[in-house]
Amino acid sequence: MRQTWALLIDAYRDLNSRKLFWIVLILSTVVAASFFAVGIDDRGASIFGHVFFPDYNTHFVKRSEFYKEVFVGYGIDTWLSLVAIALALISTASIFPEFLAGGAVDLYLSKPISRIRLFLTKYFCGLLFVAMQIFCFCLTCFLVIGIRGGEWLPGVFLAVPIVLLFYSYLFAICVFWGVWTRSTIAALLLTILCWFVIFGVHFAEVAMLRMQYSDEVRSKQLEERITRESAILKQVDKQLAEQPDPVATQPTTRAAMAFWKTLFPGPDNENVDPRVRLRERTYDQLTADQEERLQYTGTIVFWHKAFYLVMTALPKTSETVDLLTRVLIKNTGMEGSDATRQSDDMSDDNRVQLEDQAQQMFIKELNSRSVSWVAGTSVGFEVVVMMIAAWMFCRRDY
Repeated sequence: MRQTWALLIDAYRDLNSRKLFWIVLILSTVVAASFFAVGIDDRGASIFGHVFFPDYNTHFVKRSEFYKEVFVGYGIDTWLSLVAIALALISTASIFPEFLAGGAVDLYLSKPISRIRLFLTKYFCGLLFVAMQIFCFCLTCFLVIGIRGGEWLPGVFLAVPIVLLFYSYLFAICVFWGVWTRSTIAALLLTILCWFVIFGVHFAEVAMLRMQYSDEVRSKQLEERITRESAILKQVDKQLAEQPDPVATQPTTRAAMAFWKTLFPGPDNENVDPRVRLRERTYDQLTADQEERLQYTGTIVFWHKAFYLVMTALPKTSETVDLLTRVLIKNTGMEGSDATRQSDDMSDDNRVQLEDQAQQMFIKELNSRSVSWVAGTSVGFEVVVMMIAAWMFCRRDY
């Protein structure tokens, strides 16, 4: 235990000696403190006292709700889920490459410390650094919401373990590349590349899920129309068979003749049974609907299942951020916030114009994905990557 504690202190001193450690830590605190400059009153929303949005005022939203919206929309969706993670990767990417380069590891290996213990201690030190960064950000936001918004919300600190879990997926990949390449730049670039690949798989799976539900709704609508049109054809054919030329159906007055000409324009309307025209139009529409229905063959369902299986094996970065939004909002009373969203993928910029029913099915599917699936499979991926990296670290000759 003393050896582990000594390693932790040494790792902290190493980070403390780096200017980047303090730059990132101070930057996170300054960004959160910038919320103090944002205000709202009966005149509107303002920055440093200058009103920019007069229509968005305390008559429209409560002061506490306004700061909750700023925290969720800006703090979570922008800073914690993207910028803070990128800064954390830049800050910690050099831990293992610098530790392995230039014989620095020889001093540690000369002591009676197991390699796996040394490896895990370095790994958790990197996570500890990021936890400090996230904690400082959340602490400042907690003070801003309490002082400026008048409501104290300890639930904002739930962001610390969830964002740290999100970061641990990428840090495990960064450690793997760092141990393999011994290069900080290579490890950082390859980790960012993997991040883009993971995001690409997630984006494709979500897009196909949208298309799948949209196709299901459209297919159902077509089936209902085909059923109605087939019933109409059957009824018209039955009437024509029983009364092929009934006098009662023939328009005899000028008003009736004008009505039928309006419905069925053409030179021979006077001599054509309107039921025949109705049958022709219904048959043409039925044929077109049947041809469109054949286009929905279930190909999207197949490809969605394929991407879903691939995504199951990969870490869920976007889904973990969604968990942060879902859990944090639920535990801080932000359910009524306009900034609340079911998913980042349902933002206004990327929203696919689905029918209401398809969109409800889509949102329900996203929310039904359990924490065990999102976090459990992601942690499983992280454990596998860390086991491979630890094996390379322990087997390599230094």
